[in-house]
Amino acid sequence: MEELVVLIVGAGPAGLATAACLSHRSIPYLIVEREDCSASLWRSRTYDRLKLHLAKEFCALPYMPYPDSAPTYIPKREFIKYVDHYTEHFDINPRYCICVESAAYDGETNRWAVAARDTVAGTEILFAARFLVVATGENAVGSIPTIPRLESFRGEAIHSSAYKSGTSYAGKSVLVVGSGNSGMEIAYDLARHGANTSIVVRSPVHIMTKELIRLGMTLVKYIPVTIVDPLIVNSANFVFGDLSGHGIVRPKIGPLLLKSKTGRSAVIDVGTVRLIKNGVIKVFGGILNVVGSKVEFEGGKHRSFDAIVFATGYRSTANLWLKDDKCLLNSDGLPKNDYPNHWKGANGVYCAGLARRGLAGISKDAMNIANDIVV
Repeated sequence: MEELVVLIVGAGPAGLATAACLSHRSIPYLIVEREDCSASLWRSRTYDRLKLHLAKEFCALPYMPYPDSAPTYIPKREFIKYVDHYTEHFDINPRYCICVESAAYDGETNRWAVAARDTVAGTEILFAARFLVVATGENAVGSIPTIPRLESFRGEAIHSSAYKSGTSYAGKSVLVVGSGNSGMEIAYDLARHGANTSIVVRSPVHIMTKELIRLGMTLVKYIPVTIVDPLIVNSANFVFGDLSGHGIVRPKIGPLLLKSKTGRSAVIDVGTVRLIKNGVIKVFGGILNVVGSKVEFEGGKHRSFDAIVFATGYRSTANLWLKDDKCLLNSDGLPKNDYPNHWKGANGVYCAGLARRGLAGISKDAMNIANDIVV
């Protein structure tokens, strides 16, 4: 049994930010990670052309802003370098290949009893921690929706976490399922590499330029969101025009308020809209079923594909191992309480990076947790 003050589970940006904030407060901790590296999602499960969708001033981790020389929108490789520098600067030393299997509060000892496994040595490890921080992220495992007869599909069907580049799809007919930032950007990448590309757009979505979102996030610090949202929506409509004829409609609620209420982000256009308007990328509604290589869509349309990429998001798995009668997390592994009161549970359990607020939300969570523990 290893006795700890704070145990942080997860060495992604949320876990590292929490570790840095605890160090800043001189609070001892241990951070464990099931993979063999930090920020494994960024290193192993993201596509090559990915950049941070928000400007760098909204994406820094606590106590370390990006240098002035860094690009406004940080590429994947540069972000990984930033994470590595952050880890080194704050002397964060995660114990890798440690998979937490259960965590339950022991009322007699006032400690969290955590059972874990060293996946390399195959040995069991027991921790007793006064405080427990769940920092395993919203994106623990890829989520693919249930589609009738998907198992009959004759081509390649992958989650976006396995997609790297459109290079190998040139000349193939590829369907992207999901119209968030990942789906729209993967569709663009496929089309630019010569794939015959289609995308499923089921729900209303805000399409924005990166400059408009940056402007909106800056203005909302000083002006009510009810004024800022219409301003950037009208500007976006001027830039992109009416996209309803292409199967894309806007939500009734504005993009910044939508993000605040639901965690759903606007799509930052990288050139996908132009390709859709030019007919290079085809837009379809929801999928009804799959028969062999043929996909049937709502409205009676159908088409054959060589591959399907599911950009349908991820899910948290923390609820599977956290035995918490006070219900910090719901059945989806996300906070039960609404933002901004989501990060703290009972008996010294916290969560960081589970509120769908991006890197800025991670920083707030980490600082809140450290401030609460030191008190």
